Amino acid sequence: MTATATVWTLAFVLVAMGFSLWLRLGLERDLVIGTIRAAIQLIAVGYVLHFVFSQQSVYWMVLMWTVMIVVAARNSATRGKGIPWVFIRIFFTLSVVTGFTLLMMIWLKLIPVKVQVLIPVSGMVIGNSMVVSSLLLNRMKELSESMREEILVALSLGATRRQASARLLKRSIRSGMIPIIDSLKTVGLVQLPGMMTGLIIAGTNPIEAVRYQLLIMFSFTASSALTSILLGFLVYPTLFTPAHQWIGWREPDTT
Repeated sequence: MTATATVWTLAFVLVAMGFSLWLRLGLERDLVIGTIRAAIQLIAVGYVLHFVFSQQSVYWMVLMWTVMIVVAARNSATRGKGIPWVFIRIFFTLSVVTGFTLLMMIWLKLIPVKVQVLIPVSGMVIGNSMVVSSLLLNRMKELSESMREEILVALSLGATRRQASARLLKRSIRSGMIPIIDSLKTVGLVQLPGMMTGLIIAGTNPIEAVRYQLLIMFSFTASSALTSILLGFLVYPTLFTPAHQWIGWREPDTT
């Protein structure tokens, strides 16, 4: 793809801006800012990856992982305002899930141990786990309000915090896993996933592209389950005191 062709891709943004002006949606400024940010961020990442790949250094690779996990954790943490140490809990979860998924891939000899492979694959895993974390935290906050009376009754009858919040935890974990389950059911029928499409455009045999896509989809399944379970068990105790008394979550006062 030439530089000229890349510039012409802005035509799609102009189409969206045209509809926004026509319907008076007021999204033109956000579209311009989003487009500029996307271009700057992707170009910068492209040069950074070019440098990291040329170095072939484990230290640079670990630094890239750390930056990706920090950014993902900060983004998901906005969904968990009021939860104590939520950023640390998410950062720990994403680190464990990413490490586990990559080690499993390497142990099963599914991917080569190369910087050019490990960084993109880990980026996809981190991105998927970030979405799962956000969904889980959103659902837990909703349920902690709607199920408050039920939990208080359970506590008054002598239940521990684990027993009292069992339904809340289970429903939250299910919510975090629903997107990947739906994707597994419809992949290939509703859409061709990004990795598979990119490989095909690059000239890879479609059957080989399918194999790589299955690897990513199935690894997403495991990482989604692990993210939901681990983060759920790290977060739910913050609804209670060490003495198993309900305190709930209060968002910080910004006024």
